[in-house]
Amino acid sequence: MIHEDISDFAAALPPMQAIAGLDLGTKTIGVALSDRLLSVATPTETIKRKKFTLDAMALLKIVTSREIGGIILGLPRNMDGSEGPRAQSTRAFARNLSNLWDGPIGFWDERLSTVAAERALLEADTSRKKRAELIDHVAASFILQGALDRLRHLRTG
Repeated sequence: MIHEDISDFAAALPPMQAIAGLDLGTKTIGVALSDRLLSVATPTETIKRKKFTLDAMALLKIVTSREIGGIILGLPRNMDGSEGPRAQSTRAFARNLSNLWDGPIGFWDERLSTVAAERALLEADTSRKKRAELIDHVAASFILQGALDRLRHLRTG
């Protein structure tokens, strides 16, 4: 089920299961995973996009093997908060994925997540070639960490 509000997403999460964070690009999907306590996001891998069915199969393999309880998709809003074609594409991906997987799916505003990931990789003195390989799943970890921090705040609220 797709949840627009992070509070609804939190309520639908099964206890003691990790969450996956996704950064959907046109060519790749960055994947990050949380721990079971929902405290830390770890960049995991980047899936090269082919077509939805193959992309979904690769994601569901990760979700199943890692016992993922929920998925957060980075929602690429415009800087003014409006939604353009990329956000609509992300919402369509979520709808299609929800037909294949019963767990909760939520969105997290991903504005500037790629910028933050790029900055972190630059600070780590990562080569340009290596940055290109890592940027998507590092951006996914920034998206997921933002959602995890919000979920923690809701729990201690």
